[in-house]
Amino acid sequence: LDHDDPIEVQYVRENPFPELPTGRDNPELLKMMYSHGHDMSIVNGVSRIGYMRGGNAALWTDETMAEVFADKAISFVADHKDEPFFLYYAFHQPHVPRVPGPRFAGTTGLGPRGDVIAEMDWCVGEITKALETLGIAEDTLILFSSDNGPVLDDGYKDDARQKNGKHTASGILKGGKYSHFEGGTCVPFITYWPGTIKPGVSDAVVSQTDYLASLAAMTGATVPAGQAIDSVNIMPALL
Repeated sequence: LDHDDPIEVQYVRENPFPELPTGRDNPELLKMMYSHGHDMSIVNGVSRIGYMRGGNAALWTDETMAEVFADKAISFVADHKDEPFFLYYAFHQPHVPRVPGPRFAGTTGLGPRGDVIAEMDWCVGEITKALETLGIAEDTLILFSSDNGPVLDDGYKDDARQKNGKHTASGILKGGKYSHFEGGTCVPFITYWPGTIKPGVSDAVVSQTDYLASLAAMTGATVPAGQAIDSVNIMPALL
């Protein structure tokens, strides 16, 4: 970010930067059409939620984000391989806008949503391969989860509904993202630790709020009094 060109962000109904195009007023500038809500400032040919101006040197390209984030994560792991480390690696796929990189665009036949899920799977593989190459796979606990249940149309016309076929992303559960039903709150949860966790399926009921107390117990850290009072040590279930 160039300090002489700061980023201004506003989340209001009317466009506070009328000199800049929006998806609502300039759909001809879009490479992905919005379906609802995501019709405001345009970055990289995609209109977004909210209005933004400035920060031109810091603007992003969706197609390169996956490999950039994966490379940054692997570099962090390599830099800290000889000491304890914690890495929070937040995937932007399959969150919208779903814009896969050229390595995966059009490869699944399931539209952008299918392509970015395949891209995310590849990124996970790159991380696990890096741990193995660095010789620390058996010293590293991986937690893989999601922030909410599934959603198909989440603001863009990317054919997610049309190309989903008969697949039900929530399985037998009712609801999905934005829902209080189990389909919205019951999420993918995988723990991986070669040599420590025996592969299989667990029926344990756990919550992401339990991460703090569990990882504190595993590492011998002390949770300050009065903090994380709703976090429970579930490390035996995670292992």
